Amino acid sequence: MKSHPSRTLSTVLTWVALLPMTVTVLVAYLGAVLWSLRVSLTNSRTFPSDEFVGLAQYERLFANDRWLLSLENLALYGVLFIAICVILGFLLAVFIDQKVRGEGLLRTIYLYPYAMSFVATGLVWQWLLNPANGIQQAVRQMGFQSFTFDWIIDQDMVMYTVVIATVWQSSGLVMALMLAGLRGIDEEIWKAARIDGIPTWRVYVSVIVPMLGPSFATVFVLLSTGVIKLFDAVAAMTQGGPGTASEVPAKFIMDHLFGRANIALASAGSMVLLVTVIGLLAPLLYVRARNRRVQEQA
Repeated sequence: MKSHPSRTLSTVLTWVALLPMTVTVLVAYLGAVLWSLRVSLTNSRTFPSDEFVGLAQYERLFANDRWLLSLENLALYGVLFIAICVILGFLLAVFIDQKVRGEGLLRTIYLYPYAMSFVATGLVWQWLLNPANGIQQAVRQMGFQSFTFDWIIDQDMVMYTVVIATVWQSSGLVMALMLAGLRGIDEEIWKAARIDGIPTWRVYVSVIVPMLGPSFATVFVLLSTGVIKLFDAVAAMTQGGPGTASEVPAKFIMDHLFGRANIALASAGSMVLLVTVIGLLAPLLYVRARNRRVQEQA
């Protein structure tokens, strides 16, 4: 059976349209990953080298106290950032879903911070948290001379300031995604719950939250990738300080790539982060593929 000429032409045009993106993925993305992997296995410094050293750079990486500290900071930041964003974003979505007055304005206000650059956000919060002229100084001028809020210069508390700034910026995105999920839930569920006299909180816990599983999964992936590539906010707010108290892996990599002329060690760090991202995405992709197969077989 011969294929219709118009159908063949449509197929050819589709592949032609996809060609630029395919080339970009193969050359810019996959090519860059393979190049970084190769460099991480060499003794490269300022320029790439062909001197193969195996996993020596990875051994040096995990023997580096600064790298280990950056991983500890990232773990602390990731747990707090994701947990607070999910909880706050969900509560905001529930609030707006009550058909409140000025819903459109509230959605815009909550989502607007996410449209800002992380650099701009970091600089604003750096000013707000600066003990000399920020929140602490403003409260003291109101008469509370003993008030202290100097977390941004406290080595034990500085990572919490990064959490505050990035939660403020990202919780609006979570709100938007959760609100879309809530608006997709059949109104009949709420009618049945009201008829049966089930408390609202129980409906959310037992029915609504499980139904929002795909929304929670999407939020988790987006926030997790944001955690792993955290750099802009730290660079703008603390520059990794005081000392190295707010060091994160992305900043460690950038410092060694451009500041310390050690592209092999930086490439090893970037490969570790890539493996982490794949480790986060692989289970989700597997579950989605399995669910798709189950639905097709049903």
